[in-house]
Amino acid sequence: MVTEEHIFHRAALLLGDDAMEHIGRQRVIIFGVGGVGSWCAEGLVRSGVRQLTIVDSDCVCASNINRQLMATTVNIGHPKVEVLRERLLAINPSAEVVALQKVFCEGTADEFRLDDYDFIIDAIDSLKDKALLILMATATQAHFFSSMGAALKMDPSRIRVTEFWKVTGDPLARALRHRFKRDHRFPQRKFKCVYSDELLKNRDVATGEEGTRVNGSLVHITAIFGLTLASMVIREISSMPLAPGR
Repeated sequence: MVTEEHIFHRAALLLGDDAMEHIGRQRVIIFGVGGVGSWCAEGLVRSGVRQLTIVDSDCVCASNINRQLMATTVNIGHPKVEVLRERLLAINPSAEVVALQKVFCEGTADEFRLDDYDFIIDAIDSLKDKALLILMATATQAHFFSSMGAALKMDPSRIRVTEFWKVTGDPLARALRHRFKRDHRFPQRKFKCVYSDELLKNRDVATGEEGTRVNGSLVHITAIFGLTLASMVIREISSMPLAPGR
């Protein structure tokens, strides 16, 4: 029988048993489980996170297969969160993975009870909804990390982590800052982002269902964004002081 001790043996060798226990107690929620968020979710579960909520309203489609962890030809049409949950539980059956097929927006934001979490991860594409999550998450006591745009990039050596207001060369960060200044509503505290200052051009033009522009993206970039977010969570937890008496 495979136990958690077997699964996380290598992680415990590096981090220690107390740190692994601490990681397992943290409550984490990820908004958006596409090309970035899906890899973040798997990185967290493989690193010992046991209490994970994943949020995404979409179903798997053929164009997801090139970069999204759980997307394959056999699960097209299935809810992304359900397919991903099944995979995560195959990694650690003892994990508590809550799959919410919902969109985070102004009308639903209060349903997610952000104050219940220790870590909030933003991997949302929509500018409006991303801005709202940033405002709400930074008003909580939870640790908050965000992904900027992972499309139109090829060079993994240009992926960086920095504080949001110090991000350079990223159109999504620029648009968010413009929105905050326009609305006179700002994040209540600083937070770190994964980003890249590389910006390539599409070789062709494509539009989405609502007529929005679709940008090209590759798995080696989106996966590194997601795994970097996972690393930020694990490193933050590992640096926390243990409870008295441990």
